[in-house]
Amino acid sequence: MSYDVTALRAREYPWEPRDAIHFDHAAVGPLPQRTRDALDAYGLKRAEPHRLGADDFVPVLDTARAQVARLIGASGSEILLTTNTSWGVNLAAYALPLGPGDIVLGSRGEFPANVYPWMAAAKARGFTFELLPLAGTATDEETLLHRVATDPRVKGVALSWVSFWSGARIDLRRIGAACRARGVWFAVDAIQGLGPLALDVRTTHVDILSCGAQKWLCSPWGSGFAYVREGLIATLEPPAAGWLAQASSGDFGRFLDYDPAWHEDARKFEVGTIPYQDIVGMNASLGLLLELGPAAIESHVRALTRRLVDWAEGARDVRLLTPAADAARAGIVAVVTPDVDGDAAKLRAAKVTHSVREGAIRLSPHFHNTMDEVDLVIRTIGR
Repeated sequence: MSYDVTALRAREYPWEPRDAIHFDHAAVGPLPQRTRDALDAYGLKRAEPHRLGADDFVPVLDTARAQVARLIGASGSEILLTTNTSWGVNLAAYALPLGPGDIVLGSRGEFPANVYPWMAAAKARGFTFELLPLAGTATDEETLLHRVATDPRVKGVALSWVSFWSGARIDLRRIGAACRARGVWFAVDAIQGLGPLALDVRTTHVDILSCGAQKWLCSPWGSGFAYVREGLIATLEPPAAGWLAQASSGDFGRFLDYDPAWHEDARKFEVGTIPYQDIVGMNASLGLLLELGPAAIESHVRALTRRLVDWAEGARDVRLLTPAADAARAGIVAVVTPDVDGDAAKLRAAKVTHSVREGAIRLSPHFHNTMDEVDLVIRTIGR
């Protein structure tokens, strides 16, 4: 279960490692060559719209939904296309049946995109949004599960699959099973997990999952998706109405009939015109990930991050924020050194792209990175 990284890089990332070594997928992923080519070709058509044909519109969106469904183990009817993670989070916060007296549990340490929508929805709809304290650098799953099991007011759980700053990963299956057993809604922000990790939503009991594609899916800004579990689609009302969300919207000769009946699938939650050019790019990138195989990518990333974790645990004066166990992390390894700013400068001088988040150096390699590059990072930081 592997692929030829050297051949992959020559074909899809010919600029590596000459120009840079990209260890910053948790911020933004580099576009593969096939994606760049697809964007260029579509951009030329868009510049001269008479060149656009029927296949450049609806089939582009249909392909995207089908590929996302393959990637996460869903059906295409459960996928809606979005421009970012925030849209899917807002969908969960405003469409799930929540109201006065209900509690939605989140966690401290969440990225703001999975906090502010819930705060705003709680104020508007009357439920309570509660952030549980962290257990170290990770979600306190034991406290969360205890509240789900014992507090009848808890009606929702909203968490990120993987922490953006510590790299800690929650146990989706365990939390999802507990929520389903108690009739509690489970909403997940998957942007820092999907890509370095394989996912089968059928095994996780997630109700609504949202994911931007610009990071680990190496797709353009403005591309993303959400998943709504099939049994929920008919029961939820869209929090915002789009002109293509109606079943009648495919008939461009009858716009003035104003038939308000929604699509029967997740397209009912799509709002407005989707940015076709960004979805064309996402389609190309998802095609590459599916070609390589999500399980093979997960195995490759696990090996890279394991090397970083082993170094951090044995290095002098380095504190590992990311859980060491393979099952408790994904593609992010966050470390605190005695001189974070100085060591970050060393990495930049060595042409290693990375981020500093919450006082730690955040390293996030992916499917096209090599063990030699991991060792270069280790030598550069030293200790």
